[in-house]
Amino acid sequence: MINNIKYILSSDNNPFHNLALEEYLLSSVKTGECILYLWQNEKTVVIGKNQNPWKECKIKELTEDGGRLVRRLSGGGAVFHDLGNLNFTFLVQKQDYDLQKQLSVIIKAVSAFGITAEVTGRNDITVDGRKISGNAFYSDGTHSYHHGTILVDVDMEKLSKYLTVSKDKLISKGVDSVRSRVTNLMDCARDLENSHIADNTNMLNVIEKEININTMKEQLIKAFSSVYQCQLVQIQDTAIDSNEINRLQEKYSSWEWNYGKKIEFDYSFGSRFDWGNIDLHLNIESGKINTCQIYSDAMDVWFIDSLSEAFLNCNFTSDDIKIKLDLIPRRESLTDKMIQDVIQLILKEGI
Repeated sequence: MINNIKYILSSDNNPFHNLALEEYLLSSVKTGECILYLWQNEKTVVIGKNQNPWKECKIKELTEDGGRLVRRLSGGGAVFHDLGNLNFTFLVQKQDYDLQKQLSVIIKAVSAFGITAEVTGRNDITVDGRKISGNAFYSDGTHSYHHGTILVDVDMEKLSKYLTVSKDKLISKGVDSVRSRVTNLMDCARDLENSHIADNTNMLNVIEKEININTMKEQLIKAFSSVYQCQLVQIQDTAIDSNEINRLQEKYSSWEWNYGKKIEFDYSFGSRFDWGNIDLHLNIESGKINTCQIYSDAMDVWFIDSLSEAFLNCNFTSDDIKIKLDLIPRRESLTDKMIQDVIQLILKEGI
């Protein structure tokens, strides 16, 4: 039974720090205690524990735009975070976990703005059939958390840009995301206002406050206290072990954690050049190219064999592949052109 509730607000928009703090809070939550953690990430794609990052996200475009990809502990699908999105996490010991009660906090907070939300599908929260919050869950056997997004004013163009990936080139054994029709709460508020104007209804007192990230935080904290009927205490930064956060942050920012998970997949692509046709079939395991089969009608057999050797055991990124291809010895001017053609093909793929 919950008899002690606390909340903490992250002042950092770094996803590696925020997921590190989430795991730290998970390991430290006590029996009879519930912690509400509110946090934001700037320009980030967060993937589920068992997802293939290359299948879920346009990684190269994201990183070139200054964004970051990170893998979380929980399952579920890929989501895009920016500063128009507010993330929440409820952290409890396993015996104190109460999903319906936790979800009711979100529903109650949203209702303060005159918006009626409901839990649907795989524990999504929707308004008029459109998702405003996706939820995911994790337990280590002793501690549990339930976390999710609240779309307040997310850049939907960026969300679509980074999460839309061509599936025809990639066959994966990882868990795929399930796409839903999403909307922002600010748009829901505008729709509500327009409907009242059309009905000649007095809008006074219908919406308690203008909806934005700060007012949503306020309403979540207020709803948290109301639902659990306990005295609410804020966790201060001084109570957090910074050394442990730094250790966990190293994990969440590492290649091994985000890309090196033992998920096997195949990736195929190709093109036609003036020196011949080339089709590449790569098998990737733990983020590295495991095998490479190249089909080509190019006259230079040595060049194709050299390509195959260069791909092996290389990290599956355009930059790392380019470095390996640049190291192939040049035998003649044609070979250099062929290498540059293949490099441009790799860069165009945006791996």
